[in-house]
Amino acid sequence: MGLALGACQTAVLSNTPPQKQPPIPVHSTPKTDPEGPAFTAESTTGAVAAATKVEAAPVQTVVSPERTQVATLPPASQKVVAPTSDRKIALLLPLSGPQARLGRELLDAAQIALFDLAGEDLSIFPFDTNGTPEGAAAAAMEAVHAGVKLILGPLLAGSVKAVRPVASRAGISVVAFSNSRAVAGDGVYILGFVPRQQVEAMVEYAVSEGIYRYAALAPNNAYGRAVVAAMKEVAEFHEAVVVRVQYYDPLATDFTAPAKAISDYERRHKALLEQRAELEAREDEVSKQVLKRLEKLDTLGEVDYDAVLLPGSGQQLKAISSLLSFYDVDQPAVRLLGLANWAQTANIESEPSLSRGWYAAPPAAERKSFFERYRKIYGRPPAAIASLAYDATALAVVLSQSHKRDHFAPSRLVQPYGFLGVDGLFRLRGEGVAERVFEIREVNRRGFAIRRPAATAFPEAGG
Repeated sequence: MGLALGACQTAVLSNTPPQKQPPIPVHSTPKTDPEGPAFTAESTTGAVAAATKVEAAPVQTVVSPERTQVATLPPASQKVVAPTSDRKIALLLPLSGPQARLGRELLDAAQIALFDLAGEDLSIFPFDTNGTPEGAAAAAMEAVHAGVKLILGPLLAGSVKAVRPVASRAGISVVAFSNSRAVAGDGVYILGFVPRQQVEAMVEYAVSEGIYRYAALAPNNAYGRAVVAAMKEVAEFHEAVVVRVQYYDPLATDFTAPAKAISDYERRHKALLEQRAELEAREDEVSKQVLKRLEKLDTLGEVDYDAVLLPGSGQQLKAISSLLSFYDVDQPAVRLLGLANWAQTANIESEPSLSRGWYAAPPAAERKSFFERYRKIYGRPPAAIASLAYDATALAVVLSQSHKRDHFAPSRLVQPYGFLGVDGLFRLRGEGVAERVFEIREVNRRGFAIRRPAATAFPEAGG
């Protein structure tokens, strides 16, 4: 059974027998300098159960004179077929250059979606952006010339910006893998995880648990500043307050200074020393007992917030949380909060200071299933954002199966009930941003527990 996109319900991915797709030609553009549905995968392991491990083999890609061969795919035809269908889709990815490996993994994920869902009347043409805005613009022009009706990708914000005018002139919508709101709109829809939505989910939940005073310790870059700005706005909406903000160098390896600052360490340490001196001046038994209890402390007094948001990840996150604990900012008195990138922090449960921390993340079940399938087919784990390529391709397949004309018109892309993909429920909004739902997790010794499941419907759509 295929996919149906109903006018009054979320589109759902059903099991389909594995179906080998026609060879996919990859189009390459000249190299330049690099730049810095509703569907659900129910029992997805059965969808490609018959598929054997994919071995990368040299391909005969579609290349023009003075162009380089790219990617490794099943044998591809030597020539671009003249456009005869209104179900042609372009996939713009960095298949050469510094981001080539990531581009390849996104392409592999898209092919899994094709195995799961696509019929013979849908054609997807990958184009190599070389990982540059110039390459992306050239790839978009070549895609338009090939007669595509929808563009999936590119990946980087600069490339999306370069593609937008090309697609706009041709009247073609773009579903990009960026998470930059700056490039959304005017026919461009971004599928990436926007920090603000994660902050909204996290703060909304924390407020429901009675937390109203917040701090943030964030990297001093565009991402960190966007997170802090969103936190201030969301907190104000919920009648909460952000009382402290501290930034750190995202390239640093020592976070002692910012951790001390956000912990108000100097004032609290001075208060401890003064208290000890006062107690030592006394000779009564009670003072001696209190003094003994203070021996294990490095500070005295509480911080002026009840939760601190740490939008970092990986070893950086572990180092910062450990320092906060060292400076007596401990859970559960002060709750550590995080965003979706905590989910990509390996062995997060191994850091004691993060235990009982809360973070917002996309629903885990289908994402885990997709990652397991990818590893089984290709023999390696995918990039964290490979799921975006699967969902984008599946979204295109869903829309292409409609009997209506203009399969990929904005009115078809913007569905109030949304699409359920491997990253959970999402819907494209008119302003070009994908609205998503998140579950709230708590770190524990086994990894995490779900404190609040993600929504299964959008409120305005009857959820």
